[in-house]
Amino acid sequence: MGKISAGQKFREALSNNSPLKIVGTINAYSALLAEKSGHRAIYLSGGGVAASSLGVPDLGITSLQDVLIDVERITNVTEIPLLVDADTGWGGAFNIARTVRSLTNAGAAGLHIEDQVAQKRCGHRPNKEIVTSKEMIDRLKAAVDAKTDQNFVVMARTDALANEGLDSAIERAVAYQEAGADALFPEALTKLDEYIAMSKVLNIPVLANITEFGQTPLFNCQQLKEAGVAMVLYPLSAFRAMSKAAEVVYDEIQKEGSQEKVLDRMQSRDELYEVLDYHSFEKKLDELFKD
Repeated sequence: MGKISAGQKFREALSNNSPLKIVGTINAYSALLAEKSGHRAIYLSGGGVAASSLGVPDLGITSLQDVLIDVERITNVTEIPLLVDADTGWGGAFNIARTVRSLTNAGAAGLHIEDQVAQKRCGHRPNKEIVTSKEMIDRLKAAVDAKTDQNFVVMARTDALANEGLDSAIERAVAYQEAGADALFPEALTKLDEYIAMSKVLNIPVLANITEFGQTPLFNCQQLKEAGVAMVLYPLSAFRAMSKAAEVVYDEIQKEGSQEKVLDRMQSRDELYEVLDYHSFEKKLDELFKD
């Protein structure tokens, strides 16, 4: 029997968890921490790549290559299926096809592609602009046609609610499903009733993006399950906590000239080694180079 693809692993996780929690992992070590906590699916945020790897805002500045570097680093250390934020696909039909093939080859389980214009903005910021439904359908058709693994997940994200209202967002969602989308990501919804309305008309699973400090309230998994949601995404929760902790440590060292008072906020050396399986690597070295 052949090896199970990442896309198939994602679909199995979706089938076995209701809803499936998908946590953001900004780098390989974060992915290991998520695995240690028992998570069944992980996520690479476009905004996370922009902020953590490049130090720039989430304004469509990153390239496919920037994202691929982080994808490969994550998939090299964990078998947990990885969903990837592909923004608008990084170009026209041939570029989108290249994105699908490249992410598949890099070990990703799937991607989501959105209906914003190429000069995109964070989905929870004002003044977003979206393309026509026809243009987004063309993006999706290019992505679906480019699949080399039919289990690779092509998820359609729509940012239409903020610009055109719920009815239009639902109309787009149905059209995206008909174009071959495997799942639907309606961005920046504000009410559970909106998820209910969306899920009622679709035959594909719906994702809720429960990001902090945005437009969507922090609905819990039970509420979202009852609203018909199949996947709950936490794209940058751990990254925000890590960043705040780092600020505290940097400030403490700058002000006090010592880190002693913030040791309780740190992961210990032994805890780090446990996550990395450090001692197994060390043992292997000893065996390889013993006299």
